[in-house]
Amino acid sequence: MTTDSSADQQGLVGRAADAVEQATDTRALDVVARLGFAALAVVHILIGLIALRLAFGGNGEAEPTGALEEVAEGHLGTPALWICAVGCAGLALWQLSEATLRARHLPTGKRLGKHVSSGALAVIYGSMAGTFARFALGDGPDSSESTVDFTRTLLGSGMGLFLVFVTAAVILGIGVHFVVKGLRRGFRPELRKFEDTRRGRMIEVVGVVGHVAKGLALLLVGGLFVLAGLHRNPQESTGLDGSLKVLQYHPLGVYVLTVIAVGLVCYGVFAVIRAVFGRM
Repeated sequence: MTTDSSADQQGLVGRAADAVEQATDTRALDVVARLGFAALAVVHILIGLIALRLAFGGNGEAEPTGALEEVAEGHLGTPALWICAVGCAGLALWQLSEATLRARHLPTGKRLGKHVSSGALAVIYGSMAGTFARFALGDGPDSSESTVDFTRTLLGSGMGLFLVFVTAAVILGIGVHFVVKGLRRGFRPELRKFEDTRRGRMIEVVGVVGHVAKGLALLLVGGLFVLAGLHRNPQESTGLDGSLKVLQYHPLGVYVLTVIAVGLVCYGVFAVIRAVFGRM
């Protein structure tokens, strides 16, 4: 009797999950998710342009919040930020459904990987949705200061040094992933529409440059976390803006900064194309 009841409950849960999965598999959510992906792509383009400005002696903050500040100052800044917030929230919801509802159909090994990868992206995109909303409300945070505060909190905890190095390892690992994905053209399945076409070959070049540049930028950020841990100084962990500005003081730093800046613009352009034409 207990076994039958348990089976009935599992069947009910399964049918409910199927219904929710079907509800999330809609054209509306797909469009909103693509909008969120495009919004993040534009943020990358803006960060790249700010970094390029820094390379030629200008000013600005080459980080997400610096890019959003420039959007907020535009004539349509607030409506644009709210649209981006909704898009990122939709993208987070889509990734959450990937991590939970759709992952249950995968084999055990792949299912675990999907839980971790899509679950992490759901958190990241949800956080970006909140950041867009805060800027729309006129209360945008400063990424560099937030990173320093985050590092200070980690160092002040019982396992502080260990946690800082774990954070650095995660960021460095993601950076390596992007570099490898770019060099191996691992993004090709995302844009099969342009496969074996002249336009596709041009997009592939943009994708390689963009992924490698994004990976290098993340490696710089992770490197600053390592230095902050080694020196036990949270001020050395200043996020993307700080890592790029450090390059200005090295002999070949301006050239490296220029390459990364152009690469981030390329990544943003690639991501816009993916948002419109790629598979989600």
